[in-house]
Amino acid sequence: MTRTFLITGASKGIGLALSHRLARDGHQVLGFARNATPDFPGTLVPVDLANADATQAALHDLAGRFAIDGVVNNVGLVGAQPLGSVTLPMLDEVMQVNLHPAVQAVQALLPGMMERRWGRVVNVTSLTVLGAVQRTSYAAAKAALVSFTRSWALELATTGITVNAVSPGPTETELFRANNAPASEGERRYLSAVPMGRFGQPDEIAAAMAFLLSESAGFITGQTLHVDGGASVGKAAF
Repeated sequence: MTRTFLITGASKGIGLALSHRLARDGHQVLGFARNATPDFPGTLVPVDLANADATQAALHDLAGRFAIDGVVNNVGLVGAQPLGSVTLPMLDEVMQVNLHPAVQAVQALLPGMMERRWGRVVNVTSLTVLGAVQRTSYAAAKAALVSFTRSWALELATTGITVNAVSPGPTETELFRANNAPASEGERRYLSAVPMGRFGQPDEIAAAMAFLLSESAGFITGQTLHVDGGASVGKAAF
């Protein structure tokens, strides 16, 4: 069955990979992103998701034009700072970008999903929720998304709407490479934490998300799926 899904942060990386995967599967894809991209396989709306009013207006417009069956809350802001340098403005900004659009999107789409008795919410969290240096703000925001996932799943359990999260490990995206060049100390540090000894590919993360959006995942809710090459489990034996 063809569904319509909204993805935030859809113009690159994991969001773009998911958009292409869903489109290949025959679904209609809507996206929010700050900047347009020429190869988006659907309707991409340029919007600054840090701006609550602009986000609300864009959601109201899309909800009026499309029957949207689910949302992937993928947009994020890292704001890396060591503990001694964490500033309250940066903490607030990271919380706002990671959390506010997720709440707004689900609230905007909830009436339609409840009316149709079918819906999917996937929140994109992070391996950093298990602890990471210089990620005070980001890890806290992503941990809040895990909490959102569990609470919303319970609240919506009898409505036909599932709520789950996907927690990627280090993934080969433009943003990751901008901060961790090949053969850099950052690359070595991240690789040493992944038992499979390699980085994830955006489409591998997208595959897990697409499953949770599918008809087949109808009895899964409130869960966080780690897609991280085993990094959330521990160190490899050798």
